[in-house]
Amino acid sequence: MKKMIFAFFAVLLSISAFQFAQAADNQLSDAEKAEGFELIFNGENLDGWRGDTKGYVVEDGVIVCKPGGNLYLPKDYKNFIIRFDFMVPPNGNNGLGIRAEMGKDAAYHGMEIQILDDYADCYRHLKPYQYHGSIYGVVPVKRGFTKPAGEWNTEEVMADGGHIRVTVNGQVVTDADISTITQTMDNRNHPGLHNESGAIGFLGHGAKVMFKNVRVKELD
Repeated sequence: MKKMIFAFFAVLLSISAFQFAQAADNQLSDAEKAEGFELIFNGENLDGWRGDTKGYVVEDGVIVCKPGGNLYLPKDYKNFIIRFDFMVPPNGNNGLGIRAEMGKDAAYHGMEIQILDDYADCYRHLKPYQYHGSIYGVVPVKRGFTKPAGEWNTEEVMADGGHIRVTVNGQVVTDADISTITQTMDNRNHPGLHNESGAIGFLGHGAKVMFKNVRVKELD
């Protein structure tokens, strides 16, 4: 019995130590500082951000999409890793535009990494290239790793040359070399698919999607 009690408290201590080792919201961890990540969202305002800054507000350290529009990071990127946390409401829909041309539809003049409430009934008939984590219209996603609407998720998107990798809650869900793609899955023209650089941004579609802990590491 004593051994069981000791083991129980050892687990509690290890969990506590792990929690204290993590960075607070909208701060870099020590590991991320060492790796060269830059904190993009300061948790207080959207100073320096571009695009539809009036369609998003900051509430309690969180970027809230309402009513939406495209909100872009302060500068363009070529090769990078972006990490962020997101929460979708029921039926929520948004997107992460990468290597996008501002002022145009990022899904076609760049790439859109879909952000979606995958479990909503209204989306049950979508194509595999339209669900959360897909490269919209181009590359399908391995589903089943997002949390239900109303819960926070973590996401990492890496773009290194033609290599695009999407990780959701620690699971790689999309991993593709877009340099080899000559025909898109939706059979539509994607003139920006092979852009070498461009803007990164959240692509609002009217739903109250939330974001925090936005940080980027440049790979060039």
